[in-house]
Amino acid sequence: MTAPSTFGLSNEARNLHWLLTNLVEEVPGLLSVAVVSSDGLLLLSSDPGRNAQARQVDTGKPTGPRGSAADLATIVSGIGSLTIGAAKLMDFGGVRQTMVAMDHGSLFVMSISDGSLLGVHGSPDCDMSVVAYHMALFVGRAGHVLTPELRGELRKSLESETAGSAR
Repeated sequence: MTAPSTFGLSNEARNLHWLLTNLVEEVPGLLSVAVVSSDGLLLLSSDPGRNAQARQVDTGKPTGPRGSAADLATIVSGIGSLTIGAAKLMDFGGVRQTMVAMDHGSLFVMSISDGSLLGVHGSPDCDMSVVAYHMALFVGRAGHVLTPELRGELRKSLESETAGSAR
């Protein structure tokens, strides 16, 4: 994974970028990762170039979100919202983790803090318990630093990165 530029970012933002890069590089079978704010906006994502390569399988069928990290963010936000609503309706307390097992992969969504979510799309052969463990480590390390100020900084960083790559 080619890390996005962290030049000019705060220590906390650089640390979150490092945590995301570490998650993707250390856990076998991850296809894409996204950190989403409580209002559904993408804050951090794994490298889209790497995702495009990883989505190609022998059958030629895509195994991940089709367009971009924004697609994964949209899916994660929707699933997060749905499960939070279900938990409230059933009066079961907060949602900690959601897993969707599909024929050609898995999707994991885990609460970070104050409504922010970590979403991971894994290949069919990923070890779900290893993915869940590493997601919990990420959440434990990232949750206390994901302040409103840091979320704003990450959004601006992602916007400028996107604008720069569109040129």
